[in-house]
Amino acid sequence: MGMSTGGGPSGSDTSGPRPDVNITPLIDVLLVMIIIFMVIKHKDPHRFESKIPEKPKEQQQMKSDTIFPVLTIDRQGVIRWNTQEKTEEQLKRELKEFLDNRPSDLRAAFIKAPRDVQYERVMKLIDLAKGAGASPIGLQIDNLD
Repeated sequence: MGMSTGGGPSGSDTSGPRPDVNITPLIDVLLVMIIIFMVIKHKDPHRFESKIPEKPKEQQQMKSDTIFPVLTIDRQGVIRWNTQEKTEEQLKRELKEFLDNRPSDLRAAFIKAPRDVQYERVMKLIDLAKGAGASPIGLQIDNLD
């Protein structure tokens, strides 16, 4: 950094010292930084790999009542799949066949029972649905008058 002591003509206004910044070292530092950034830039990857999801396969339109099976058990122990009455063996076989043909994210089933049905019957129906491959299983509690 340089400084002028004001040794000019006697009638000038610059009687005191005057600061004068030497910018040569600043330019040197700037050039070194530019070179460093140029070297670093070449080490960066030029392309980023991205994985684009594949176009989903066309899915058949399903009827609105067969999107998720609703298994109903009434007070007398009668089991229904949606509105059709089934025995335990029929239900186990048909539900397994139905769920095996579905993607894993569409294998949910709902169990609907009134509050006063025995706990054992509802648990048996849940086990039957789990054994057929239903996951998750939702419970719907209704009075079913």
